[in-house]
Amino acid sequence: MSTPRQPVSAPCWFELATTDQAAAKQFYGRLLGWDCEDHPIDGNGAYTIFKLGGKEVAACYTLMPEQVQQGVPPHWAVYFHVADCDAAVARVRAAGGSVLAEPFEVMSHLRMAVVADPEGAAFCLMQPRQHHGVEVIRQDNAITWVELATRDLGRAETFYRAVFGWSLQDHAGGPTTYRIFSAGAEPEGGLMQMNEQWGDIPSHWAIYLAVADVDAMLARAVELGGRICVPAFDVPNVGRIGMFTDPTGANAYVIRLDPM
Repeated sequence: MSTPRQPVSAPCWFELATTDQAAAKQFYGRLLGWDCEDHPIDGNGAYTIFKLGGKEVAACYTLMPEQVQQGVPPHWAVYFHVADCDAAVARVRAAGGSVLAEPFEVMSHLRMAVVADPEGAAFCLMQPRQHHGVEVIRQDNAITWVELATRDLGRAETFYRAVFGWSLQDHAGGPTTYRIFSAGAEPEGGLMQMNEQWGDIPSHWAIYLAVADVDAMLARAVELGGRICVPAFDVPNVGRIGMFTDPTGANAYVIRLDPM
């Protein structure tokens, strides 16, 4: 068995749940240069692996009818690497989170569960079997960062420390209180305190795509049928950031990091 590509407790897989898989494949393929590799799903449809330069970078599937009926919108899901999925689910419960899908096997690829933190932000747990997550990360046109926007930063920090054992540190560059988390030697994402400017948007996880030119990427997203959700802006000592909504309604940030 090959070695897992990301440390335990780090983000390791990124998955778009969409209402129009064909449109999503065309959009991200043309926007980011991702190739699409479809794998049939028992009963109906296909699971799409997105590849960049021949290496796995993310995935895509069509929301099930029951998910749509429950009001689940198109979204990007973040998976975190765990050594033992069942033990991680137990930690989620003990820390005040909820379990949306109990641990189950995905053929010979992985064991996974879908859970939510105490504020309701959903994420996935992944115990690798034959599949070990993304092969490309923190490169242009690939996912480089994940971020939790939360209504209660202190509560979130306590929860994620208990579940993942993350180390966290302050980051002063954001417009609100921001904590950077690390599972290994490198920072992998952040926890951000939501303020009144967020309105009634619930707590949630989001992805950041590294790009060479944020403004050009946002303009290209609009050309391809998306829309700008957050116009480009600069964050001191971080870089330039914006957010688009794809044609199916899923949001993703784009970022150009400042040179270190």
